[in-house]
Amino acid sequence: MITRRGFVGGALSAAGLYACTRAPLIQASRPRVTHGVQAGDVQTGRALVWARCDEPARMLVDWETAAGSRQRGTVRGPVVGPDAGFAATVALPALPAGQTIAYRVRFEREAARGTSDVVAGTFVTPAASDAPFRFAWTGDTCGQGYGRNPAWGGMRGYAALLAARPAFLLHSGDMIYGDGPILPTKTLPDGRVWTNVSNERVARVAQEIDDFRARFAYNLEDEHVQALAREVPILAQWDDHETHDNWWPGEQLDDPRYTRERDASTLAGYARRAMLEWTPMPPGPVQRVVRYGPLLDVVVLDCRSFRSPNDRGAGTAMLGAAQVRETIAALARSTARWKIIACDQPIGVRIGDGPDDARIEGFADGTPALTGREHELAAILAGIKAAGVTGVVWLTADVHYAAAHHYEPRRATVTDFDPFWEFIAGPIHAGTFGPNPLDATFGPEIAFQWAPPPGQANLAPWDGLQSFGTLDVSREALVVQLWGIDGKARYRVELT
Repeated sequence: MITRRGFVGGALSAAGLYACTRAPLIQASRPRVTHGVQAGDVQTGRALVWARCDEPARMLVDWETAAGSRQRGTVRGPVVGPDAGFAATVALPALPAGQTIAYRVRFEREAARGTSDVVAGTFVTPAASDAPFRFAWTGDTCGQGYGRNPAWGGMRGYAALLAARPAFLLHSGDMIYGDGPILPTKTLPDGRVWTNVSNERVARVAQEIDDFRARFAYNLEDEHVQALAREVPILAQWDDHETHDNWWPGEQLDDPRYTRERDASTLAGYARRAMLEWTPMPPGPVQRVVRYGPLLDVVVLDCRSFRSPNDRGAGTAMLGAAQVRETIAALARSTARWKIIACDQPIGVRIGDGPDDARIEGFADGTPALTGREHELAAILAGIKAAGVTGVVWLTADVHYAAAHHYEPRRATVTDFDPFWEFIAGPIHAGTFGPNPLDATFGPEIAFQWAPPPGQANLAPWDGLQSFGTLDVSREALVVQLWGIDGKARYRVELT
């Protein structure tokens, strides 16, 4: 029987993946797969597969089950070209349940005038039964000028994620930092020097489409990121730094580094286009529901596209009325044992914005009263309770420290909701900050917090506070753990 690891090892050896992605090919006339492969949005009966070529060529994906009935198929993808950065995502339909899918990607010039080497990957489809599984989540990659440091071993957090063996990775946003230049060196307050692989495009803020593309390419040039991508599919959402810190639609950036374009909506259009080109995501809205078998539905929210300005009193929108309704409806329809709300903004953590934090970036404004964007949260929580929805857990990142918060109406100003948990993970490769103060509106209580010591901020990845989380999903329980990238668990709770 071919095992998952056995297939990957054999296929990579036969296809010469390392040579394909890290060194020039002997036959220079052949198309070349440039950044490995990755699957995404794996769910019941369906998955997406992404790859990129170095020239116009047609993408072809062959897949088969690694054991059992040996089901297989071929999907003929588009001809990639410069309009999409020579990248493409194709859907694999009608996949069997509970199988390890081994897929192989190649690019072929028209009229068969040359074919690239084959690059292989794997993923596991959701079981049709209540078979337990694990998934992981985190956020914040290459922030605060901390890029790929070969002397430290590259993006080691991604190696720790792979070692945790999740069925998929929920990346909760800030997949890139379009507003954070990655310079060759970064001198820390204690005099130590962090060194980066850098280039012309990542060493400046992103203002045009090729700048944003270069940020996604930069991450995938890390060996740990690419190794994870070959074996662990991604479920991606965005937050602010894909565009600019704390941006909102229509904002005119007060940032002198932006000399070509300061309209946040224009920049966000470039960021979203690059994200869809370089990440296996469906072409529609960022907000979506991914159904991973009978045990799990993941409701992915978009806290960027529909928000009102961050200025106090300027509006009450974070998700927008339509997304609030859709979220309640999706949770009410769900028959899964567990429902994960993937929210790229924490619920009860106060996150300031602007000079002296006079503006409000998140839901919470720091007062116990129900105000501003908290009205949307109150509507979702009340809607969940009214529909009798159970097994709801919130996951997020954003604030660059790990935490577990329990929300209880008996501690809250707003009481029309059932108790629930929110878990925060990350950064996976960025500066660490916090902790932030909590807002009492929904009655949060800190069960766990892992943040820099008082008076310290923007600690480097080598300072030991990078993190991710895992959820072990079964019919009987949901076991949530928060981990350091050293592979040691820092917190564990079992929800029943």
